[in-house]
Amino acid sequence: MQRILIVRLSAIGDIVFASPLIHALRRRYPQAHISWLAQPESKPLLEHHPDLDEVIVWPRGEWTALWKQRQWLALWRTVRDFRAMLRSHRFDMALDIQSLLKSGFLTWLSGARQRIGLGSREGSQWLMSRVIPKGGDVRRIGSEYLYFAQQLGLPGDDFEMRIGLSEMDRAQADGLIQDHKLSEGFVVICPFTTRPQKHWFTASWRSLIHRVQAEWSLPVVMLGGPGDRSAATEIAAECTAGLVNLVGETSLRQAAALIARADLVVGVDTGLTHMGIAMQRPTLCLFGSTCPYLDTTHANARVIYRALDCSPCRRNPTCHGSFDCMAAISVDAVMAEAAALPGFREPLS
Repeated sequence: MQRILIVRLSAIGDIVFASPLIHALRRRYPQAHISWLAQPESKPLLEHHPDLDEVIVWPRGEWTALWKQRQWLALWRTVRDFRAMLRSHRFDMALDIQSLLKSGFLTWLSGARQRIGLGSREGSQWLMSRVIPKGGDVRRIGSEYLYFAQQLGLPGDDFEMRIGLSEMDRAQADGLIQDHKLSEGFVVICPFTTRPQKHWFTASWRSLIHRVQAEWSLPVVMLGGPGDRSAATEIAAECTAGLVNLVGETSLRQAAALIARADLVVGVDTGLTHMGIAMQRPTLCLFGSTCPYLDTTHANARVIYRALDCSPCRRNPTCHGSFDCMAAISVDAVMAEAAALPGFREPLS
């Protein structure tokens, strides 16, 4: 194998889960050129990974705009040019680990001789030369990617998530820590994600912020994307003292660099929370409608999950907005679990 392409276009959490494949491929094929195909918003997570040679960006926005405008000729030319660019890499193997029709199409477009899909569906299986069903211990974080690696004959030990940071990312995080007087330690909270049934309640976050300040004398840094600003303002409304609201104010890698410096990370099922585990920080994950893992593989990272008869409902909640599984997670339980995490309040090395 001389040239390998990984196809996982989005989302943040899934790319973090899949990131160990890069190191596993590098160990198996040390001289190979390894590329990753992703959407523009996912590129920052990958471009500084030490074992990755290249991030190729799929211009999804441009293709979508041309489709909606019915500019068929322009779209065909754009696809043709992208195909020519991909094929100029002469990939020997392409791995579709997103398993959807769009990712399968791009994998096929690469022209790789070996096109291997992970549990391919939506018709993408017909575009692969081989499909490996999803497997592994579903309780383990990133289990399907570990199983995929093992089926490919890649080393499965040291299968750790990793996010590459630049020196500028770290320096900018240091600047934020200095500006907001966080050098004595801080807790990061990650309250936001795409589905309301995965959220903890505003009142619970407010109570947690007050308890952290009262019992541990630690400021709380709230992180999220630009689209989360309104919800962040609601949480912050009664938490002016000791809360640093950086929602929408950092880049993705700046947020990761702050997480890497945190005493503790508490969050729902969202990419930023999973970064806490990737950065090997004490991390507490609050799960309800989804349960992507219970075994974090790290002693300093735990999951709080209150399974009900309807759990996990994923995208089809039946509780009419009461979200009982998340309501069952008390602030007392979060405080107790967090305090018991190994490494919490210990100085960073």
